[in-house]
Amino acid sequence: MKCSKCGFENKNTAKFCSKCGNSLEAKPEIEKNNNNSKIIIVALVIIILILAVSIGYFALNNNSNVSNQVQSASQSQQAPSSSGESSQQTTSSEPAKESKEWKLIGTYSGSGSGSQSINVPAGQIMVKISAYPIKNYATNHLYVTGSNGQSAGVDWGSNSAVETRSDSVSYTSSSPQTFTIDYYETVSWQVEFYRYQ
Repeated sequence: MKCSKCGFENKNTAKFCSKCGNSLEAKPEIEKNNNNSKIIIVALVIIILILAVSIGYFALNNNSNVSNQVQSASQSQQAPSSSGESSQQTTSSEPAKESKEWKLIGTYSGSGSGSQSINVPAGQIMVKISAYPIKNYATNHLYVTGSNGQSAGVDWGSNSAVETRSDSVSYTSSSPQTFTIDYYETVSWQVEFYRYQ
């Protein structure tokens, strides 16, 4: 067995170096040190994990408290006071009117010649049309006519420029209407129906 201090080669059964007297049984201490290092590393990893979980928990709790405060503040702003209840109701009904807008309820398009019928629901309706002709014939057209008499249309004469043309019409009806789309010699056409809601 080689001495770790002086390097002298001793017998395998020797407990002390026969040259310098150094103990040859020092290896178990090194193993103990290695085991101690492993225990320290595991303990540090566990402490880091506990810290990470704690920070995450407190961060989530803090966000929850902030959102609850914001929510309660917005609810307290919306809650009407007993003295001004009627004025609050008047104010809250006005934004509902302002929130209405024209919403697209149907789009139809095509090319060439033909016709088709479209059912349109009741309400305040706007119809927008546009078309592009094949050539400037006297008969190129796109007409949209409703069962209530409302209509929009574009056409081209023989001397008209070959260009896109548009038109629109709006009306209010308490019952559904049927519209006929009639088109002739078009490269492309489009009809859009909007309802104010």
